[in-house]
Amino acid sequence: MRIREVGIVGYRSLRALRFPAGPLTVFVGANGVGKSNLYRSLQLLQGSAAGSLARELAAEGGMQSALWAGRRRGDQPVRIKLDVEIGDDAACFAYAVEAGLVPPTGAAFQFEQQVKEETLVLRTGRRPLPLLERRGPRASVTDEGGRRQALGGALLASETALGAIRDTAHHPEIDLVRRTMLDWRFYHDLRSDRASPLRQPCLAVTTPTLSSDGADLAAVFATLVHIRQDTADLDAVIDDAFPGARLIVPVPERTASFGLVFPDYPKRVFEAAELSDGTLRYLALAGALLGYRLPGFVALNEPEASLHPDLLEPLARMIVRAARRSQIWVVTHSQPLAQALAREGGVTPRTVIKRAGETWIEGLRLGGDFLDDEEEESEEA
Repeated sequence: MRIREVGIVGYRSLRALRFPAGPLTVFVGANGVGKSNLYRSLQLLQGSAAGSLARELAAEGGMQSALWAGRRRGDQPVRIKLDVEIGDDAACFAYAVEAGLVPPTGAAFQFEQQVKEETLVLRTGRRPLPLLERRGPRASVTDEGGRRQALGGALLASETALGAIRDTAHHPEIDLVRRTMLDWRFYHDLRSDRASPLRQPCLAVTTPTLSSDGADLAAVFATLVHIRQDTADLDAVIDDAFPGARLIVPVPERTASFGLVFPDYPKRVFEAAELSDGTLRYLALAGALLGYRLPGFVALNEPEASLHPDLLEPLARMIVRAARRSQIWVVTHSQPLAQALAREGGVTPRTVIKRAGETWIEGLRLGGDFLDDEEEESEEA
């Protein structure tokens, strides 16, 4: 199920924003305009599904750091609201969570978030069906027979109902939404320094999807080479970036490893520990985007970091190739990469700006659509 729309209210530099998401979405903008907050909002939604939203916000410095810091109306509650629509035209799930400050008598730590409200609604073209509703510590769910029932026990202020439901057999739609959100993958910490896990051999375990830190990159390559026995796409993107180079993946024993052979040194295998930062990071992105099994959603935060400018065009082609198998978000401050993605993928990069202190997206209308989308529809008509 693809992400159709995202809404963010009251989070850091995002006062109120709602926008659609396509198969490939590209956000580009200068440093400090709030691009990463767009990316981070989906990580928080995933944390809600995992039951770790409180921990995620605490890691940011607590609610005092995560809340919108600008002016607000005095009659509005001080809250962060995140919502997402996933699915297709036939069936769409809308999930929303609101977190606010702990009241003086609340059973939570001083700067911990308190979940105020949660909803999950199924829309099928008929009357919307509420699957989950939460107000304060109490929540109710709709079972597979359409019956409403209370979710057993009171929820802690730091808990999300979506993460707390364990009876998946009687709530298959809720479980489907949660599993979909847990499957999302975020890549923003693919380190390439000398101590990077990318440079180390890893345990030889069949690995269809790269971990968020890339620590199992060698196992991802070994799975493609020795389990799937199909590296056509991988070979193509490596040759595109490093003409004539070949990926070498020995048959794993206890651990898996990899290296590159370059045309200038045809008899020399350069192990992962020897590769340049840019070469290694490009290979890590290849592992993220061309694995045996891609998640339904992949987000890349500044994937151009450490890459030579000559690698931006091959990177764009690799991202577009991956967007045929998965929904991709790219957050970048590189105009050349954004322009290459526009040429290769036929997408319109969305420019993120600061407007009166808040993060905004150029061309976005208050209704939650982009001006050029309407123009495209008129041309098709």
